[in-house]
Amino acid sequence: MTYDEDVLNGHLQELRRGTVVVAALATLRTPGYGYALLETLARAGFGVDANTLYPLLRRLEKQGLLEAEWNTEESRPRKFYRTSPAGEDVLAALRTDWRSLDAAINDLS
Repeated sequence: MTYDEDVLNGHLQELRRGTVVVAALATLRTPGYGYALLETLARAGFGVDANTLYPLLRRLEKQGLLEAEWNTEESRPRKFYRTSPAGEDVLAALRTDWRSLDAAINDLS
């Protein structure tokens, strides 16, 4: 091994940190609650810790990028989130920047 695993894991964590916002905004175009989002992201190979996701959902809601409402029709009330129109705009901008960064990285190789 030519690198320290802890160093690599730290960089991977930093790389994923920003992409969780993109993944959440994209996935929540279809309304969903936090735990379901965790499962969806995990199935897609995008594992996120609950302690990371729930504060992120609250932050995105506070920023107006997600809309939320409680569903009390089931025995256990759940807070459903969906991407707001402002969230759609931010998602589009983030995706454009992502493609640009990916192209730039590929050009460097």
